[in-house]
Amino acid sequence: MNTVTITNLTKTFNNLTAINNLSLDIEKGKITGLIGADGAGKTTLIRLIIGLLLPDSGNVEVLGLNPFTQKPELVSKIGYMPQKFGLYEDLTVIENLKLYADLKNQPYDFDKMLEFTSLEPFQDRLAGALSGGMKQKLGLACTLLGTPEFLLLDEPSVGVDPISRRDLMKMVREMISPETTVLWSTAYLDEAHSFDTAVVLDKGKVIYNGKPHDLASTPQEFEEKVIELMGGYKNEPSKIAENYTYNKTFNFDPSPQPSPTRGEGENSSISLPNSPQKGKDVITCTVEADKLEKKYGNFYAVKNNSFCINRGEIFGLLGPNGAGKSTSFKMMCGLTKPTSGTARIMGIDILKNPAKARSNLGYMAQKFSLYGQLTVRQNLQFFAAAYGIGLLDRKKRVDEIIEVFDFQDVQNQKSEDLPLGFKQRLSLACALIHNPPILFLDEPTSGVDVIARREFWNHITSLAKKGVTILVTTHFMDEAEFCDRISLFYKGEAIAVGTPDELKRQAALLNPSPKSSPAREEEGLPTMEDTFITLIKESEE
Repeated sequence: MNTVTITNLTKTFNNLTAINNLSLDIEKGKITGLIGADGAGKTTLIRLIIGLLLPDSGNVEVLGLNPFTQKPELVSKIGYMPQKFGLYEDLTVIENLKLYADLKNQPYDFDKMLEFTSLEPFQDRLAGALSGGMKQKLGLACTLLGTPEFLLLDEPSVGVDPISRRDLMKMVREMISPETTVLWSTAYLDEAHSFDTAVVLDKGKVIYNGKPHDLASTPQEFEEKVIELMGGYKNEPSKIAENYTYNKTFNFDPSPQPSPTRGEGENSSISLPNSPQKGKDVITCTVEADKLEKKYGNFYAVKNNSFCINRGEIFGLLGPNGAGKSTSFKMMCGLTKPTSGTARIMGIDILKNPAKARSNLGYMAQKFSLYGQLTVRQNLQFFAAAYGIGLLDRKKRVDEIIEVFDFQDVQNQKSEDLPLGFKQRLSLACALIHNPPILFLDEPTSGVDVIARREFWNHITSLAKKGVTILVTTHFMDEAEFCDRISLFYKGEAIAVGTPDELKRQAALLNPSPKSSPAREEEGLPTMEDTFITLIKESEE
């Protein structure tokens, strides 16, 4: 029996065909994953299914109802969590739950929900003050009120750490009826591999519909197969890195430091100093945190954070939502003043000379922070001016960036109308427009499809080979493998620092029988995700 039956569905926006003569059945009582590149039609399809959009042609039947002509009857039977879930950030956790209970005509019976989501101690906290993972749990809790027959989740785990992602999955599996159907859109292919059914969309058409395990036996193989179905990833040299030239005012050790993941041979491990190496004209340790702390009242958001990053190193900050990663970022680039300690960028104290220190940085914020009403070209012009590029050089530099980033076809389009992958590329372009020696990237690929993520990391690793120093946070554990070193953050403190393999070996000693990483099976090392969870749990204990 099917919950959803779609026949010859088509939806266009101006000259763009978002859904192209699509036919699909969604089986009752199953969890179906919806996968596809940015702009493939996932969100449009979900909105058509629940009647938020009208199709140009074709038919949709949901729970035996027409979502366009019988919408009032359907609303009471479904739970819908859009990408940007509408929590009221100036209301508390309990006030949000009561509001959604009233909207769904449900009793105020939240004890089990609060206990299951671990939100019980935070009932009186404003939703806007919750971490990303806690917000998603609250959003899902509001969606689950009333035991819906059909649950539609549009990327509910985007930007959420592995522990919170597992919690969200557990919530859905344990708090719904066995008869409930779930349609779950996701950018995490390891997540999709665990579902009953996988539906892969490309250019508004279904290109795969079946059991994930029929396509591949492991999440890693599944990812490769999905990429192949979506047209494959062209591993081409990075034009961005090839066209990158340092500002002549910066001085570096002329020989790049070797890195453990990008070096060659047995002697490719990196030896890192505990303090910056500074000669008269040479700086090798480009980024340093010196006992950084940030305190709000009696609460430490960041406590005694110290590290030193060499030229050309990719240094990753990993940790659960609310661990203090973004706060550390903001202190490092002078956006937040530390309670104590300091940061040095290219040897320049961020507190004593913030403008000069920041001129060495390119910063890509966690959320899309460009100007939505400005076009691609206008955003580039604005950031070129903000970073101090003179009027005579500005047009030339913007033209270069547009060509290198392949923005020719979208340069006059408003940035708010761009697909997520293009927004991410534009954010990177704005961060790089002044050729900085250091890049700070805060969750740069959050919500971006797997092909766009691979393209992005091709650029990042290529820039690092040219000597650009990169500080990055990520929730994708496969991306953590690209880092030369990782600092694992928990409750404001670094609980482990090392190369990916060093952290895996540390986790293997704590948990002798973890899931092995396919690439490291002969060594018996756990996956990066299991490493993350093991080290966090060990720190708690």
